[in-house]
Amino acid sequence: MFVDRVTIRIEAGKGGDGCVSFRREKYIPKGGPDGGDGGRGGSVLIRAEAGVDSLAMLAHRKQWRARGGQPGSGANCHGRSAEDITILVPAGTVVTDADTQLVLRDLTHDGIEFCAARGGRGGKGNARFKSATNRTPRQFTPGEEGERRNLLLELKLIADVGLAGKPNAGKSTLLSRMSRARPRIADYPFTTKVPNLGIVQLDLDRSFVMADIPGLIEGAHLGAGLGLEFLRHVERTRVLVHLVEPMPTDGTDPIENYQAVRGELEQHSADLARRPEIVVVSKSELPPAEDVREQLSKVCGAQVLAISAVTGQGLDQLSRQIVVLLDQQPGD
Repeated sequence: MFVDRVTIRIEAGKGGDGCVSFRREKYIPKGGPDGGDGGRGGSVLIRAEAGVDSLAMLAHRKQWRARGGQPGSGANCHGRSAEDITILVPAGTVVTDADTQLVLRDLTHDGIEFCAARGGRGGKGNARFKSATNRTPRQFTPGEEGERRNLLLELKLIADVGLAGKPNAGKSTLLSRMSRARPRIADYPFTTKVPNLGIVQLDLDRSFVMADIPGLIEGAHLGAGLGLEFLRHVERTRVLVHLVEPMPTDGTDPIENYQAVRGELEQHSADLARRPEIVVVSKSELPPAEDVREQLSKVCGAQVLAISAVTGQGLDQLSRQIVVLLDQQPGD
């Protein structure tokens, strides 16, 4: 199950209380205070881990609580500190405080780790309070409470290339043809309900990651259809490949479909709208494909490619053009 958005509750452990104790041994009538400090409470850490590709585990466990530290004891024995707990998430996860909407960390690479809730410090035992004027202190301090937070974890896929377009534009078929990914493919809209990633291997030394993202409809920036899911994941891509179907099954106009998708990108994010884009007419084996390509070229003011995932037409040219644009873009 692919899960890319989840809210969880985390609670760090409470620090152990300090101890009030006095040394009492035979022949040592004035042993003095020997109460030890309490141990530190466990913290809650979040780490981006290689091999984790979804937030599904967190969807089934909404409460994460670290253990508290042990209290101090006599003979100046300090309480044991609790172990930290670590929550593993995929790279590309944005961690936000659900109550304040403050972004705490953007985990863009594997191995990044941060403390989302710090454990409480242990309290001081009475041995800490002895002085020349206070020979028998009975003071101690309790352990501090650990931090508590409600977190929103949102996964935004990190891919070099994002496939954009209306539902049923041929994105899944193209991904399956150019990589070893096997997304669900059918002859009706919205067969892709979750993002799919595939590695396109050009040669022994060069490859790039391509993402097939759920199709877009008008009003997506307001939450219509699967639009918000699409826009969230496409934000991180460095290059967009915009697929336009020459003969839509719903009878809509291909040029208007292209403009509708562009409009949603612009309304969601000005930065996203400026992302390098390759416009492609898919399913070029269909009769109207060439006419649509020429019309789109006039609308875009740039070259429009014609490809066919069935026959393989134009796929090499598309790969070369993607590489040229990737080389012009800064990496992460």
